[in-house]
Amino acid sequence: MTKIGFPVGLEMDVSYPSFQVSLTLLSTTQLKFEIKEGPFARIETVDIDVVPLGNSIFAVSWQEQSGATVTNVQDYDRNLVLSFATLPDGQFMRMKGAMTITRAAAQPSDDRPLRNKALVLDAMTSLFQRRDTSAVERLYAQDYIQHNPNIPQGRDALQAIVAELPDHVYYEPGLVVAGGDLVAIHGRIRGWAEEPLIAIDIFRIEDGKLVEHWDVLQSEVAATAANSGTSMFDPEEGTKP
Repeated sequence: MTKIGFPVGLEMDVSYPSFQVSLTLLSTTQLKFEIKEGPFARIETVDIDVVPLGNSIFAVSWQEQSGATVTNVQDYDRNLVLSFATLPDGQFMRMKGAMTITRAAAQPSDDRPLRNKALVLDAMTSLFQRRDTSAVERLYAQDYIQHNPNIPQGRDALQAIVAELPDHVYYEPGLVVAGGDLVAIHGRIRGWAEEPLIAIDIFRIEDGKLVEHWDVLQSEVAATAANSGTSMFDPEEGTKP
């Protein structure tokens, strides 16, 4: 596994229960830390090993001049650092600290939009192409919030709808746009109504699950000369530059 995505250049403050440390990610092989107060106060640059764990999580380990060894699990989705340290006297410390970014990385490293787009595509095709009811439990949060007034709240209601879908209902995904924890997908649904429906579905993602949904639907209208022959939906639109 490569170290692509490690946010080189990023600076952060990590607040542990008993002290605060400032970290600067100098490269994929070096890190500088500064503890300003308390018995551990010092500044040091250390050689590090970085192991990506997936979902914007990295294990970062090093050994300090004193002989202390430290492993940080840096979670950039949840802004948390889990730290495990063995001190020179053999004392072992487990700590959890909140991460506050004080300077952004030299290059963006947030891969959530890409992961979230894949999650939404998986959900829409699993439910409305393959009618896989097990995908509801796999992909949707237990307290899933539905904003469509014609669909009951909750995951169980969605699972029931999928189980009862007739064979002629079919969903085609098109353009997908993602930012932060939100994804919008443009698609076409055949068989749900008398005419094909063009839909924009918006999802909010939390901890790798779909937690909230909004949608807008309108009947598809064929392209005409009045709109220069431009169609409302093109299944290839998501692949166009």
